[in-house]
Amino acid sequence: MRLFLNHIRINIMLYPLKFRPILKPTIWGGERLISKDEEKTDGNTKIGESWEISAVQDHISVVAEGPLAGNSLEELIEVYMGDLVGDKIYETFGLEFPLLIKYIDANSDLSIQVHPDDATAKERHHAYGKNEMWYIVDNKPESRIILGFKRNTDKQEFLSMLQDGNLNEILNYEQVVKGDCFFVPAGTIHSICKGCFIAEIQQTSDITYRVYDYNRLDANGAPRELHTELAADIINYQRQDGLRLDTRVHKNHHNEIISNPYFTVRKLLIDTEIDRDYFSFDSFVIYMCIDGEFSLIYDTDKTVTVHQGDTILLPAIFKQVSLRPKKLSTILEILA
Repeated sequence: MRLFLNHIRINIMLYPLKFRPILKPTIWGGERLISKDEEKTDGNTKIGESWEISAVQDHISVVAEGPLAGNSLEELIEVYMGDLVGDKIYETFGLEFPLLIKYIDANSDLSIQVHPDDATAKERHHAYGKNEMWYIVDNKPESRIILGFKRNTDKQEFLSMLQDGNLNEILNYEQVVKGDCFFVPAGTIHSICKGCFIAEIQQTSDITYRVYDYNRLDANGAPRELHTELAADIINYQRQDGLRLDTRVHKNHHNEIISNPYFTVRKLLIDTEIDRDYFSFDSFVIYMCIDGEFSLIYDTDKTVTVHQGDTILLPAIFKQVSLRPKKLSTILEILA
């Protein structure tokens, strides 16, 4: 039964939170995400995305289990404020949760696209921009992504190549395998290609400018909308090095993959219990269980099991927890 939190703090202590996945049917999606919530697929076998934790308008996550089940993420922030997200984050974002956490299943190529930065998104859409990170959870042979340009170019050449159907000649393709990781800064032209199964960490934004979509048609038989002019003004036309991130790990330690003003992501590869403390951080923590299974131990003796494919949010009020793997487990640890 849903508890309506309203504007008063009720006598329910926070606990690690799992949310109902928000499944997104797409023209390019596959079948690997259907098992997350088969009742919500309506028979659709092309599920492209599972939004694990979202504060995007009209797509706000709802707690899946426990005393707070049925309440939305926005409602929880309204009541628990800094105890849930961290004082500084609450002061900066208010009721808007700053990150969007996804799984993406590309059964065919996504559109070639770009996202605006904060300044452009604010000016054009009164929204946040979109910097994101990809972790390759799984791949098929010869899977690849598009990430930026193979050489420096400019707007004029880009538009000419696009019009002539030769855009591939200047795009940078990267072969990928399980465990690879990439940073995708706002303004970087990109695409996830066929066969990639990805965990994506990004700013809370759903603004995408498509520049090419393989002449595909939407559900009504019309060509999918393109946003070439909006995109051309914000693309970074310089070759960008360093977007493939170092994911070498030391087992049973945290290994930082990336830290920037938007998010910090660490990779944990554990086969024994480890303690995690967050006394120096004023932030919630998100765990994505990429492989394996572990118990999250909090409040000394309380536990919750996190299975492969699960995502769980640890409120900022918890400063010390333990992770006890059932077997060798790969975990992404995410802070804002």
